Amino acid sequence: MSARPEVISFRYRTILTCRPTNHRDEDACARKILIGLTRRAYRGFANSTDVEPLLVIYRNGRAARDFDTGIARALEALLSSPKFVLRVEEERSTPRSTPYRLSDLELASRLSFFLWKSIPDDELLELANRGQLNKRDVLAQQVRRMLADERSTRFLKDFSDQWLEVRNLSTQQPALQFQFDPTLRDAMGRETELFFQSQVREDRPIQDLLRANYTFLNEQLAQHYGIDGIFGSHFRRVALTNEDRFGLLGQGSILTITSYNDRTSVVRRGYWILDVLLGAPPPPPPPNVPVLKENDPRGKPAALRDRMEQHRNNAVCASCHAQMDPLGFALEHYDAVGRFRQTDGGAPIDSDIVFGGTKVSSPKAFRDALLGMGDEVVRTVSEKLLTYALGRGLTYHDAPVVRRLVRSLRQNDYRWSTLIHGIVHSEPFQMRTAAETTGTVELRRPPRRNMRAGE
Repeated sequence: MSARPEVISFRYRTILTCRPTNHRDEDACARKILIGLTRRAYRGFANSTDVEPLLVIYRNGRAARDFDTGIARALEALLSSPKFVLRVEEERSTPRSTPYRLSDLELASRLSFFLWKSIPDDELLELANRGQLNKRDVLAQQVRRMLADERSTRFLKDFSDQWLEVRNLSTQQPALQFQFDPTLRDAMGRETELFFQSQVREDRPIQDLLRANYTFLNEQLAQHYGIDGIFGSHFRRVALTNEDRFGLLGQGSILTITSYNDRTSVVRRGYWILDVLLGAPPPPPPPNVPVLKENDPRGKPAALRDRMEQHRNNAVCASCHAQMDPLGFALEHYDAVGRFRQTDGGAPIDSDIVFGGTKVSSPKAFRDALLGMGDEVVRTVSEKLLTYALGRGLTYHDAPVVRRLVRSLRQNDYRWSTLIHGIVHSEPFQMRTAAETTGTVELRRPPRRNMRAGE
């Protein structure tokens, strides 16, 4: 779909901040435009020498056609420059691993790429140039402003897609019997996206990720869940009365990405909970793990739990499955596309587990058990968001920072604003060492390709 004319006009005016009235004014106008563009594109680090090569490219384009063509060619060159493509922070001559504070311009870039996934705007650059951004109250005000801005939606979607692994929905192809189509896939992803955004924007306690009694549905997804009274393709906030659907663990996106195309997987679901919610993934599986036996169509149907019990008789499999399987079995009432069920291929489902010394026999009891583990879920969320904000993996040096974040959350009702402000004001975010690199990192290791053998 093409952009609306008024959007194109706004973008055009944003780039072409002046219009020459005659041929003699063109060079001065081009210089003014390119000075403004390099200042923004290079995040405040532009200088006079950056503009001259772009003016040469502009003049060649102008000679070939017209003023707009010259500006367009200069803009292409600017967007190909390493100073735009790469976010480089100054290496200072300090002893190795000795931390030093970022400049205000570097801090502005870290902040904008964290909360907007984009370059700083004029307000951030102006504060940085005046040396004001490092002041605690100014920085806090800018965080509030940026979170309230629509551009923060990019960060909220990107972080939740990575952390919760919802982006893996695009690779899921459930079998025909599940009546799964691309519009249902998109609806599942949109539900989780809107749900996570509401959690952060409403500054709810982090634990509400698992216990919230609302979600976002359109007609197709509501029917998929067996919820009546929702009509139309647009999404709206819906209060839930069925506790089986509360929080992330009741959402089709999570339940689908942790399943196979033709059946559920207690291992995938258990691994997801250990890694994504508890930050304690088990080790990779050993080689040559035997394949899980499927149901014999000539015999009595056996639920997945019974087949997994047979599988765990193999000593090679037993140790890791003891960690993952109980967590996955707690979600076994949800099928491979997240519909609630009572049987598995005609066999009754037994989802009862013992977790933390307590018998768990319902999705609500499982949520309560996870949240009853102290601050484990909160700690994991803090680690994941800190990793995302820094653009690097955490080390043991970051452990005290994570503990301070969790302690501050505990004192402030576990609100998202406390976590985000805590990260922005933390030493790792505002400082770096000579040995540190910045960029983009994944929030978890790549999926294990041989996981199917043994599930």
